Amino acid sequence: MVSFSDHELVLIFGLLGNIVSFMVFLAPLSNFYTIYKKKSSEGFQSIPYVVALLSALLLLYYDFIKTKATLIITINCIGCVIEVLYLTMYIIYAPRKQKAINRVHAVGWSCAIFNIAVFVAPLSIMLHSIFNYSLFMPFSLSLFLTLCAIMWFLYGFFDKDDFIMGAANTAMLSDANEVKN
Repeated sequence: MVSFSDHELVLIFGLLGNIVSFMVFLAPLSNFYTIYKKKSSEGFQSIPYVVALLSALLLLYYDFIKTKATLIITINCIGCVIEVLYLTMYIIYAPRKQKAINRVHAVGWSCAIFNIAVFVAPLSIMLHSIFNYSLFMPFSLSLFLTLCAIMWFLYGFFDKDDFIMGAANTAMLSDANEVKN
């Protein structure tokens, strides 16, 4: 029986992961060939490609702060390029009226995801404080995050911006729980 060291297994599964991830990034190629041939992106959604790009970018950041992550950096750089190409083609071939809507949705979802992350991130501090009976989570931070979320929710509500309102609503629920504790 063949025995592999941890380092060898990391390399093997890292290479296999890169190959499979590359195939995942290329999987929608037939959709974009159709878009190119029809010169229209009607019927296709941009959200999966925006999410894939954000995921690859976030993984790149993770990879840069982690040491010895060359395989992960490589595939996510490739993934970012592929997703940007997909999104560029999607927007180029979107109907005129749809282009502005698509851009708003793509950026809106991106902002909503990151806004939720900003407001929910202190939950880990709150959990640490609860389980260790420590006060790493300043009350003022919880209070102002909650007030900030309320203000942005109201802004989104009155501006009829579902992205801002949705992210702020999630943040309000999370932050109100932090203030309560």
